[in-house]
Amino acid sequence: MDQILNDKQMIITLDNGEEVLLNILFTYENEARNKTYVFVYEDEHEDDVMAYIYDENSHSLSEIEDDDEYDEVEEVFNTFMNDENIQDALK
Repeated sequence: MDQILNDKQMIITLDNGEEVLLNILFTYENEARNKTYVFVYEDEHEDDVMAYIYDENSHSLSEIEDDDEYDEVEEVFNTFMNDENIQDALK
């Protein structure tokens, strides 16, 4: 089970049992898909942001497998990265 520590960090447990601390860049909710996406990165890899589907009920992450869904999430991320006003609002 993955665990959100606060609105800035979460711990995930890998298949081998190792726990990894991830920083939460931001979250995005898509009401039409009824899904929440979380954008995370490790301290030592700040430029390597990963996006996952976050299930609030089971507190777990899952990979984005649908191409259209991935394209949408990528567009949201690119908008975030290119708009300083959005970044400032989330700080």
